[in-house]
Amino acid sequence: MISFLFTLVSFLRVLRKMLKDPKFRSLLYLVILILTVGTIFYHNVEDWRWLDSLYFSVITLATVGYGDFTPKTDLGKIFTIIYIFIGLGILVGFITPIGEYIVDRRLEKIEKRNPKEKTPENEFDFSGVLGKLKGKR
Repeated sequence: MISFLFTLVSFLRVLRKMLKDPKFRSLLYLVILILTVGTIFYHNVEDWRWLDSLYFSVITLATVGYGDFTPKTDLGKIFTIIYIFIGLGILVGFITPIGEYIVDRRLEKIEKRNPKEKTPENEFDFSGVLGKLKGKR
């Protein structure tokens, strides 16, 4: 339980720092918008409770898909297909900078503890995917 609380507090700190960036804030607004649209749609079309609609929207975009809820109407199925293609990209775009920030901070801490001369064999190269690893970005 303590581990979970530590992780939650760390995540909230990262989120608070990242919200200072206007691009990140716009991604957050898009995530909220896409979850709201999905929740309203499933509540009205599939006649699910609000919480069930939000739950389905989140697990669908997070690609968890427990299978406990599935759209029954044709309109619901068509919407879900489009919703996944649009929403998954938005959610990945929101989560990726958080992961980059966390990895960058951990690498900075490691470098402070173990300062080494930079040589090609100890450099990371993720082609810019994970931020400014070893000064690449």
